[in-house]
Amino acid sequence: MAKIVGGIAASHTPTIGFAKDARKQHEPGWAPIFEGFEKIREWLARQRVDVLFMTYNDHITSFFFDHYSAFALGVDEIYHPADEGGKPREVPPVKGHAELARHIGYALMADEFDMSFFQGKPLDHGILSPLSVIGDETGRWHGSIVPLQVGVLQLPIPSARRCYRLGRSLRKAIQSFPDDDLRVAIVATGGMSHQVHGERAGFLNEEWDNEFIRLLETEPEKLADMRVAEYARLGGMEGAEVITWLIMRGALSDTVTKVHQQTYAPSVTNIATLIFEDIGDEPDPKEIAEYREHIYAQLKGAEELPGTYPYTLERSRKGFRVNDFLHRLIEPAHRERFVNDFEALADEYGLTEEEKDLIRRRDWIGLIRYGAIFFVLEKMAAVLGVSNPEVYAAFRGETLEQFLATRKVAMTYGVGAGGKTGGERQESGS
Repeated sequence: MAKIVGGIAASHTPTIGFAKDARKQHEPGWAPIFEGFEKIREWLARQRVDVLFMTYNDHITSFFFDHYSAFALGVDEIYHPADEGGKPREVPPVKGHAELARHIGYALMADEFDMSFFQGKPLDHGILSPLSVIGDETGRWHGSIVPLQVGVLQLPIPSARRCYRLGRSLRKAIQSFPDDDLRVAIVATGGMSHQVHGERAGFLNEEWDNEFIRLLETEPEKLADMRVAEYARLGGMEGAEVITWLIMRGALSDTVTKVHQQTYAPSVTNIATLIFEDIGDEPDPKEIAEYREHIYAQLKGAEELPGTYPYTLERSRKGFRVNDFLHRLIEPAHRERFVNDFEALADEYGLTEEEKDLIRRRDWIGLIRYGAIFFVLEKMAAVLGVSNPEVYAAFRGETLEQFLATRKVAMTYGVGAGGKTGGERQESGS
């Protein structure tokens, strides 16, 4: 069973990253920021933390309003710094703990949280501002992370109660991960009071910030009962993102020990650092075993269905590169190069020789077994002028005629425009 050693809260204002990159750590106006983060660094070292589970909100960098999720869990093995308008910060990429992330994803879905999952997306200052200060002089954190992006910028957003409940499930998820040596800290980023838009820009309320921290430690249920509008009134509209701290608090034991607290309001945002140590009892092994059964109950047996390849997070991770490559066939320029300049295009996307060979040979079932999902293969088929039933037949090891003989109507069709593969099948086979 993995162990939760405690929780951290840290502001993620870009001010922090700017100050580190500009080497302002020892200037009087900036030094207090780094003093608080030094306490976190020391605590992480003492606790021998391996993984940081980090809640954050992206600032319309990697996540945009064309698809904006409430809870998006990163399940990648590496995360690169994002370009937020100038160029990416010169900080190292961060290692992800993909196996733990997947386990948490299954657990939260089993507990009926409607999760989204992401990979291949860079991280903005929502994570990198605090993480780069927690790390060494180069900004490298030597453990790994599991990031959870909480959509709090486009209303409606999750309630404080929903965040707190997610934290309660997160505790069980992490404790049920089968690695007795893994030590995990829960990190809440963002907050505290601030507003960065409109005539109320620059709003601060340090009195509320201190009261929030007191309640977070001793009476989190009161915070869970508050409405988003109350958080906005007391802490500013953007300061309402502090509800994500309730995910961290929910993942800890009912009673915690506060070992560090600091707030500092030099400009637009009250910059905070906070550490709680978890002092809960060890979980009951029988309850952990039952919870593991609960996590994977929905899929149990599906993997035994012959000729069936459930598209799990594990398969998605393995096939991500080839799926991304084939998904981009929806772009005209990518389609044109796929047909006329495949080798160079595949090299640009870093496809392995195995992946290139599967595509060259139109090995439809081989691609499925490798980790491709059917819905990118039908895009590839459309580009090549191959009908969907021809792909189904190839999956089954049959000719098109053999497959169509098993259907009530012998029709061919595809997703491409122009009807090149559509309509009922003619005697010619076209």
